[in-house]
Amino acid sequence: MPLKNSQRPIALTISGSDPGGGAGLQADLKTFAALGVYGYSVLTQVIAQNSTHVTDYEHASEDIVRHQLETLLEESMPIAMKTGALANADIVKTVARAIEELKLPAPVVDPVLVSSSGARLLGTKGKRAIRKNLLPLARIVTPNIPEAEALARIDIDSDAALREAAKKIVKMGAQAVVIKGGHSKEDKSANDLLYDGKNFIELKAPRIAGDGAHGTGCAFSAAIAAYLARGESLEESVRGAKRYVTAALKNSFKLGKGRALLEHFARV
Repeated sequence: MPLKNSQRPIALTISGSDPGGGAGLQADLKTFAALGVYGYSVLTQVIAQNSTHVTDYEHASEDIVRHQLETLLEESMPIAMKTGALANADIVKTVARAIEELKLPAPVVDPVLVSSSGARLLGTKGKRAIRKNLLPLARIVTPNIPEAEALARIDIDSDAALREAAKKIVKMGAQAVVIKGGHSKEDKSANDLLYDGKNFIELKAPRIAGDGAHGTGCAFSAAIAAYLARGESLEESVRGAKRYVTAALKNSFKLGKGRALLEHFARV
């Protein structure tokens, strides 16, 4: 008896790899699966890394990035998508063109500029391409504070500066931005700021003791995309993603001498 096509929601990630599974495309797929969403993935960059450091990387060609997308869409259109590490300016532009020409959903943009271990993954031209080509297409942008400073080109040293950075990012064309507070100097809480172009919404959570974990930004943006794919509103998707990452971080663990790894399948 032939099987019927599934009606399950599909989310797409366009990102680089992490062979250790803590971040990047592999972590995105775990997050999608944990939240009941089927994951499509397009590889932009093969990165040799573990939870401690990046040792090498190679970029995919623009053609193969585009062909991966076209081939996936022959089968089914994702309901939501996210972007992560995009390697260089040419791939940023290729992804932006594909979103428009192939009528992909407005992406959750995780503007990955530097790995959690400090390795630079996108240069000045790539950063410029994100501002010019990708942010105007974004459903929401999910920078941490250093990334928000780089995108908005201002120092974030106060709540007023944080809000000004959010406004500047939305003025670039994004529908919304959530600036993650994990890099804040505030010791007692890890608060995020969501701005939808009209309203500011503070998302508060107690800071979890320890040095954080590898891949939290990837999991957060992927979780937003997963909740959007499930039909949640943007605000509820961001709130759900924060709950998800908090649970994953509370249950984090180590496999070696490096940073802690998220428990992607922790109960939310």
